[in-house]
Amino acid sequence: MDTLASLADGFVVALTFQNILLALVGCFLGTIMGALPGLGPSNGVAILIPVAFTLGLGPTPALILLTSVYYGAMYGGRISSILLNIPGDEPALMTCLDGYPMAKQGRAGEALALSGIASFVGAFFATWGLVLLAPQLVKVALLFGPAEYFALFTLAFATLGGISATNQAKSAFAAALGLGLAMIGVDTQTGVPRFTFGEVHLYDGIDFLVAIVGLFALSEVFIFLEHRGSAEEEAAKPKIEIGRIVPSWGLIRYCTPTMLRSTVLGFIAGVLPGAGASLGSFISYSIEKKVVDSSGKTFGKGDPRGVAAPEAGNNAAAGGALVPMLALGVPGSGTTAVLLAVLLSLNITPGPLLFSQNPDVVWGLIAALFIGNLMLLAMNIPMVGLFTRVLMVPPRILMPVVAMISFVGIYGISGSSFDLLVMIAFGVGGWALRKLDVPLVPVILGTLLGNEMEVNLRRAVTIDDGNYGILVGSPLAIALWTIAIVGFILPIFVGGILKRRMKQAHEEGSLTD
Repeated sequence: MDTLASLADGFVVALTFQNILLALVGCFLGTIMGALPGLGPSNGVAILIPVAFTLGLGPTPALILLTSVYYGAMYGGRISSILLNIPGDEPALMTCLDGYPMAKQGRAGEALALSGIASFVGAFFATWGLVLLAPQLVKVALLFGPAEYFALFTLAFATLGGISATNQAKSAFAAALGLGLAMIGVDTQTGVPRFTFGEVHLYDGIDFLVAIVGLFALSEVFIFLEHRGSAEEEAAKPKIEIGRIVPSWGLIRYCTPTMLRSTVLGFIAGVLPGAGASLGSFISYSIEKKVVDSSGKTFGKGDPRGVAAPEAGNNAAAGGALVPMLALGVPGSGTTAVLLAVLLSLNITPGPLLFSQNPDVVWGLIAALFIGNLMLLAMNIPMVGLFTRVLMVPPRILMPVVAMISFVGIYGISGSSFDLLVMIAFGVGGWALRKLDVPLVPVILGTLLGNEMEVNLRRAVTIDDGNYGILVGSPLAIALWTIAIVGFILPIFVGGILKRRMKQAHEEGSLTD
């Protein structure tokens, strides 16, 4: 009952004109960004961070705007998948397999609408999972000491590469790079400057937001500059008729069991640190195929259930990833790592005390997720035609806008030209890392959590008079270390296989068209 009372208080916070308007704007912009191939939710949120801070929004309104962009981008990723066979982001890869064949059969509108409904079901029930599970996880988290937190942060680094990384060596390199960047600044214990090279601006360390906008948003601009003039712009023009945009009740009933099964699988995948929406999408599609189409006669050929399963799965995973981020301060996906940076920049520390110290922020955010889901459902079916036209916007127009928002926003936040130079450096670095197929999320995670890891390590060892054995001195710490080791080693064998199967399934689906 306390949880429901807190949720009711959250609706009081969320149901203001400003917050409803921000949720609506966030959902609309997020859907557009998700629809554009290559941007995805992480980039979408990163691009709009400067806007949120420039507008001077408080913690709750800023988070409502950015999480609405997150949910909207998860919805929007399906549009280019279904119409162009080009996934808007990695979780939308599996939607191509049956969505594009449906579009070629003249059922693009039905596929888009059905995917919108499946996205709503997945996100709606995942938000209820967040309401029920996060407060319980907080009770467990209160048992954590410095040693357990150090092990928990290590677990986050060990698992966040997941199947999105080409290999674990590159993930480990990216995490080490992020931890190295976190060391820049004045040592909090001794007061000695580290790696500042005499530059006064670096004494406070590197601003999270500057790093994120540079790595995600600006690197996307550099990628465009590298590939400008290619045939990609021509490919980004839908050539398929939308057709009927309202699916029949019979089709919705037919796909309902699929949506519910995929929601459960996706939510579990989201709660696991590092698994994220990609795994939720893949597992939901694969298991649904084995359950309802073991002979392989319909999936991959335009089966509506092949659209409903990955969409419900990846949106449920998006909601599930917020559980460890809010309750433990450990992001469950790349986009929640970006949201974690926003919270820290607002002087709000995610974790067990968030629910007691900032209940208006956390419950207002959760209430806004419910409101945003309803908005997305209402928006996505009648406005399908508008969102598909977004795909016709050429990158030569879009990318200068992204660059302008990045520069104006960061300068508006800090007023420092030095931060602009740092952002450009991160943009170039992000471009180079993407060229080498090194994941960017562990870099951000290292920058975010590096100082906390150092503080907790020093605190734990100091408490035990210099004995490093305290790091494995409790059953909880041992369990976390075990999960971290298994989580790092397992993707070496399993993650590569899953990644290859996702790409192979997508290629086979393309060849059969």
